[in-house]
Amino acid sequence: ALTVRFITRRFIGDYDPTLEMIYRHVAVIDGEMVHFEILDTAGQEDSLQIEEKIKWGDGFAVVYSVTDRCSFDEVMRLCFLINHLHSSPKRSGGAEQPPVVIVGNKKDLQFDRMVSTEDGENLSKALKLPFYEIS
Repeated sequence: ALTVRFITRRFIGDYDPTLEMIYRHVAVIDGEMVHFEILDTAGQEDSLQIEEKIKWGDGFAVVYSVTDRCSFDEVMRLCFLINHLHSSPKRSGGAEQPPVVIVGNKKDLQFDRMVSTEDGENLSKALKLPFYEIS
């Protein structure tokens, strides 16, 4: 839903969140035209698949649901994998880390919340990454 909202500027509630998709989009950012290829992984990968997808990416939004503690618990592991795989000497350029942001989704579902805003903020500070909560 986050990706579709970014591309279309509309919320589309009727989609299959288990389907992996690649979206292509062009946006003007700071006066420059930027071409995006966004891989929405749908969170269904095993370890080998996720490593290949992390190697494919140049920037990452690590998204968890504030109503699902298990998804939050995966954030640190995913951020570690991103850091590890992108600092590998086998990658061209090797040393520069890709941009990563942590996003807590479903902020509007306050009564179902299992992860506090403070938990997200503390994790982002520990990992030294930007953090946002959204709906």
